Amino acid sequence: MDVLLELGNDVARLWATYAPTYLNGVKNTLILAVIATLFGCIIGLLCGVLNTIPYAPHDNVFKKLTLKLIRALVRVYVEVFRGTPMVLQAVFIYYGLPYFTHNELSFTGYSGMWLASIIIVSINTGAYMAESVRGGIISIDPGQTEGAKAIGMTHWQTMMNVILPQAIRNIMPQIGNNFIINIKDTSVMFIIGFMEFFAVHRTIVGNNFLYFPSAVIEMVGYLTLTLLASFGLRAIEKKLDGDSSYQLAHDDQLTMAAGTYSHPDRSSPFDEKTTDQIKRTKLSLKHGRMRGDR
Repeated sequence: MDVLLELGNDVARLWATYAPTYLNGVKNTLILAVIATLFGCIIGLLCGVLNTIPYAPHDNVFKKLTLKLIRALVRVYVEVFRGTPMVLQAVFIYYGLPYFTHNELSFTGYSGMWLASIIIVSINTGAYMAESVRGGIISIDPGQTEGAKAIGMTHWQTMMNVILPQAIRNIMPQIGNNFIINIKDTSVMFIIGFMEFFAVHRTIVGNNFLYFPSAVIEMVGYLTLTLLASFGLRAIEKKLDGDSSYQLAHDDQLTMAAGTYSHPDRSSPFDEKTTDQIKRTKLSLKHGRMRGDR
C-alpha cells in the first residue's frame, strides 16, 4: 500500500511539473499519426489501383511490360517496408539521405524532423494499406466491374465511381487499425530526435530518474489515445452504414412501373362483362391467359 501511495505521489509530482511537456508530446503524436495515416491511405489506394489495372493477351507489348513493371515495383515496395522495422527505416531515410548525397541533401532543423517523420510513417503505412486496398478491391463482386465496363466506363472510372467507394467502406476497420498502430509506432521517431510522446518521457526521465512513474503516465496516455480513436472510428463506421431500419417508398416511379401501385379508379376484372367473358376470365386466371387473348 505504501508503494502505491509513493507511486501516486511521484506521478502527481511529475504531472504537476511537466504536464505542458507531456501534452505537447501528445499533440505531436496525434498530428503525426493523423497526417501519416492520411498520406499512407493515399499511397495505399494508388498502389492498389495500379496493381489491379487489367491487361489482355492481345494488348501491345509496351502496355503489358509497363503494367508488369509497375506491379513488380509495388510488390518490392510492399515487401521491403512490411518486412523491416520502422525504426530502421527511420535511420535509413533520415541518416541515409545525407550519406548518399554527401550532405548536400538532409533533413535539417525542426521542420526537417517533421518532414522526415511524416515521410517515414506515411511510407510504412502505405505499404500495409496497399495490401488492404488490394484485398478490398478483390472483395467486390466482379459483376459490378463487368457491368461498369458494359456501359463504357474505363478502368479509372470504374475504380473511382463503383469499386473504391465500396472497397473503402470494407477496409475502414483496417484504416482505423493502422491509425491506432501509428499512434503507438510514432514512438520510434525518437531515434531521429522527433519530440513525440515517448521522446518526452525519455527527456523527463533523464532529468529526474523517475522512470517508472513517468512510464505510468505514458501508459495511461497511450491507452487513452487509442481508446478515444477506437470509439471515434466505430462511430464513423456506424455513420457510413446508415440507419439499420429501412422504409420502402411506395410512391417511387419504379415501384409504380413494377405493378405494385393500384389506381383508385381501377376496375375489377369482372366489371361490365358478359357471362361468357367472366367464364373466360376465370379460366385464364386459373390456367393462364388463353391463346388469342390480349
